[in-house]
Amino acid sequence: MRIAIYQARTGIVPESNARDLTAAVVEAGAGGAAILFTPEMSGLLDRDRARAAVHYRSEADDPVLAAVREAAAAARIWVALGSLALLGDDGDRLVNRSFLIDDEGAIRARYDKMHLFDVDLATGESWRESASFAPGAQPVVAASPLGFIGLSICYDLRFAALYAALSDAGATVLAVPAAFTVPTGEAHWHVLLRTRAIESACFVVAAAQCGTHEDGRATYGHSLVVDPWGRVLLDMGDRGSALGFADLDLDELAAVRGRLPVLTHRRPIPPAART
Repeated sequence: MRIAIYQARTGIVPESNARDLTAAVVEAGAGGAAILFTPEMSGLLDRDRARAAVHYRSEADDPVLAAVREAAAAARIWVALGSLALLGDDGDRLVNRSFLIDDEGAIRARYDKMHLFDVDLATGESWRESASFAPGAQPVVAASPLGFIGLSICYDLRFAALYAALSDAGATVLAVPAAFTVPTGEAHWHVLLRTRAIESACFVVAAAQCGTHEDGRATYGHSLVVDPWGRVLLDMGDRGSALGFADLDLDELAAVRGRLPVLTHRRPIPPAART
């Protein structure tokens, strides 16, 4: 089955980002894809909190979400919208929310990022997502034309237990939309994505932000599609905003799980004994 991946260089103006997203939806549908995957923070990427704050909306009022839903219905294509920054229900912190949208524009699933990126890098970069965002509390698996998709976002990639929960719940495809920094991407992006595919015996689709953005940050790119054996089917490199396609052989999933049945061999792990 054909999928499309939108590698973005999202900016600080949601209306402009919405136009780029809807154009990608149209192109993906015309290219024969059953579903389009987009990156984390597809609607707005701005580290200037005061400037960004004027654009934040609730899910019901967000113009980027509305535009993508309308485009998906018009193009008759599903969209795994990587994530949007939205006003949370508590009125205090935001949520970083991923959506699965069907080919009629209906929202089939939502997932709020569970693991927040609070780190200080050797390059001098400092990130505190928890200052603005509330963490999600529930893993999500949803039906799609590809089978069951397990939803995750960016920094979640480092936490294997989440992907065990998703594959235990029946996921056959893992979505990992991201806005990885360059130093962490160079060190860990490829190896972590291939590991998640292998240990979960799932396809992994990771649409990424790429390039130098309007707010001054740089993201790693290299949107990837990995098969359940850990083979990279698509690597979009660091060429900035682009649309890519990959064909998934869904029969390969059963073949890999038959050869190496790691999911049936998985056992609950008790706390480690400390001596």
